Parts: sequence; C-alpha cells; structure tokens
Amino acid sequence: MNFQNELKKRTNEAEEVIRKYLPKEEGFSRNMVQAMNYSMLAGGKRLRPILMKETYELFGGEGREIEPFMAGMEMIHTHSLIHDDLPAIDNDDYRRGRLTTHKVYGEAMGILSGAALLNYAYEVMFCAFSLTDKKEQVIHGLRIMSDKTGIYGMLGGQSVDVENDGKPLTREMLDYIYENKTSALIEAAMMTGAVLGGADEKEVEIVRKAAGKIGLAFQIQDDILDVTSTKEELGKPVHSDERNNKVTYVSLFGIDEAVRQVRQLSQEAIGLLESLSKKNEFLCMLIQELVSRRK
Repeated sequence: MNFQNELKKRTNEAEEVIRKYLPKEEGFSRNMVQAMNYSMLAGGKRLRPILMKETYELFGGEGREIEPFMAGMEMIHTHSLIHDDLPAIDNDDYRRGRLTTHKVYGEAMGILSGAALLNYAYEVMFCAFSLTDKKEQVIHGLRIMSDKTGIYGMLGGQSVDVENDGKPLTREMLDYIYENKTSALIEAAMMTGAVLGGADEKEVEIVRKAAGKIGLAFQIQDDILDVTSTKEELGKPVHSDERNNKVTYVSLFGIDEAVRQVRQLSQEAIGLLESLSKKNEFLCMLIQELVSRRK
C-alpha cells in the first residue's frame, strides 16, 4: 500500500462529502454563512472524518449514513478552531495558512459563525435517518457526538483550558484538558464510526480506549511542533504556547520525554485496534503517521 496516495484519496473523498453538506450562501444571513464556509473550506487534514470512515469500514459499514456524520464531525471541529482563534481566547491571526475567520469577517461574526457551525452540525447529522433503516445506530451515534462535544467533553476541556491559561498546572489537570479538548472529538469520530458500522458494546469500548490514546498523542505532538516546527510548515504561528505561558507536555517533561510519550501512546492504540478480530491496515498506518507528522 502506498500510504500517501491512499491518504490523499481518502482526504479528497472526505472533502467531497463535506462540501456536499455545506449551507447555501443566500438570504439575509448569507454573510454569516459565508464566514462558516470560509472556515470549512480552509483545508486541513480532515483527520476526524477520515478516522470515522475508516472505523466504520473496519466493522463492515458500507452505506451512506456515515456521510452526514463525517460532515458534522468536521463542522464541530471547525467551530472549535474559530472560537479558539478569537481575541478573547488565543487571539491568533492565522489558521491553515490564511487569515482566521474573525480577522476576515470581524469578531462578532467569528462568534456567530462558530456557534452556527456547532448547531448546523447536528442539523446535518440528522440527515442520516433518511439514509438507513438502522435508526437505533443513528440515535446511538448522535448520543456519542453530543456527549463528547459538550460540557463533559470538548467544551468542558476548553473551559478548563481557558480558565487556567498561564497558570501552573499539574499533569492530572493537563491530562484532563487534553483528554477532553482534543481526545474527546477523536473518540467521538471513531466510536460513532464503530457504532454505525455495527460494532458491539465491547468493541466500541476498545475503540474508545484506542481513540483516547490517539487523541492524547496527537495533542502532545502539537506541543512538540509548536517548539520545533515553523510557521510555514504549520500554517499558524509557532512558539505561541511559550508566549502565552501555557503549560504543555514539552514544558513539563521536555521534548525527549514528550516524543517518547507520543510513540508509546500510538503503539498502545495500535495494539488495542489489532486486538479486534477485524483489520484495517490503512488505519494503523494513519496512526503511525500522526506520530511523525510535521504539520
């Protein structure tokens, strides 16, 4: 398997799905919709929709009901980026190599378009009911998505991150932030893919544990890249953690230990997935790629 070719193919497929579900730029609220679509079409790895689809196929999923969930997943993720970049939070001017949403459309529209994407994601995901007879699986998927993106998941992690910005943190609190702000969305993507694909309760739990480790490794790698990468490679400012006095795995343990943690977590995640009776070679290769990524 040529991994890069396969990754490009899957990224393009995810991009097509996302574009299909974007809102139309019309009516009196079209400026807000333009801001939503500006952020959605800024590129990116489309990692979460790809992980969702690969896990869906791992368990034998073959239908189209996964597509609105893939689009909704990316809308939720993009909402979090729009709000992270706002002056009240990270105050970043660039994301994915171009101006952030609030720099182009203004702060108020940045707030509104982010909130609109979060809500629109669920409008889109409800479309899955018309694409399958397996209604209970769709309901289960919606429950996972709402749990993992709300106050006990992504938004809860973001709130703790914002409240403790620049303050000393214990590893316990830092892990809580990472497990919720970052890992929760990856858990949502892979668990939903598993459920829609027909996984049983035990298999979904194995996927949850693996996804949690993938998410933690992904965030620690972000910490490493903030120190070792360049603005051109990342498409966003580097050394922002240091400027904002943010506690990260790198500041707590040093780069060498952070790198070791990423490798260990990734190996553990692959081990969990390989314990399943199903196999997906590309999924395991994708996890390994996340360890060595430069952007």
